[in-house]
Amino acid sequence: MESKSCANFFDLVSGDLLNIPQTPRALPRVMTVPGIISDLDGDSDGASSVCCERNAKITTSSIIKSLSTEVITVLNTLCNDPKNTVFIVSGRGRCSLSEWLAPCERLGIAAEHGYFMKWSKNTEWESSLLTADLEWKEIVEPIMKSYTEATDGSNIEVKETALVWHHQDADPDFGSCQAKELLNHLENVLANEPAVVNRGHHIVEVKPQGVSKGLVPEKVISSMVNGGKPPDFVMCIGDDRSDEDMFESILSTVSCLSLPIAPDIFACTVGQKPSKAKYYLDDTADVVRLLRGLANASSPKPTRIAQFQVSIDNGF
Repeated sequence: MESKSCANFFDLVSGDLLNIPQTPRALPRVMTVPGIISDLDGDSDGASSVCCERNAKITTSSIIKSLSTEVITVLNTLCNDPKNTVFIVSGRGRCSLSEWLAPCERLGIAAEHGYFMKWSKNTEWESSLLTADLEWKEIVEPIMKSYTEATDGSNIEVKETALVWHHQDADPDFGSCQAKELLNHLENVLANEPAVVNRGHHIVEVKPQGVSKGLVPEKVISSMVNGGKPPDFVMCIGDDRSDEDMFESILSTVSCLSLPIAPDIFACTVGQKPSKAKYYLDDTADVVRLLRGLANASSPKPTRIAQFQVSIDNGF
């Protein structure tokens, strides 16, 4: 079978940001595992060639703090395929992500919405080419502190390039009201500053302008092309509004690069809602099942391929 080159972007999420589109978008179609596995199989001439050779790129946005043994095993299986490059993309800080994802030595990580990236556990962190002006943090932090003092159960997360006000443990109604007021307050005082204010799921975050998760697939796919291994399969899964930047970036990056063959793109949101993604999965449990199916396809057992495909079809 001819070697296939793929770029896959997945998102196992905790729901840090709201999925509220700013412009009307079409509802995506449901994604099924048999369909994905079938597409990975491509033009192969038999069940024994279920995509055992491919370059893949897998990216994940905000990650669940406590990864199960199964998820770690699945991620390691995908990473251990020499033709795969697997990334997790998150708004979280690089120290936290490095700790949570320590068991996955070949996993790429993008922290703080893509401002920091590393290609594996043993490589150095790379910073975005954008030079962040962070003087606005001196304006934002005292304001957030005043809202924290006035809102029981709230707290501030200080990141290297961002500040986040959390209110998940506050009274739901009062916390939501305070978050809306804080959002308006910060937007007013930062109107002339190089910073962006975002309202999320129990958070208000301020980060540098120009920094988004869309930076990651652009850099990863471009690196594949420049390395002579252009992707023919791209997958991205995410559940929040910040992940829309990745969906858009994949489409624009692929269209701008000179590729011998246009790759199959599977942009997938979690939960049925308006999105730039073409497909959706119902919940994170479905995401894990999809990852498991791809991991099995990544390291198939030739003598049991037929049984594997039947079990996947029955399971989904």
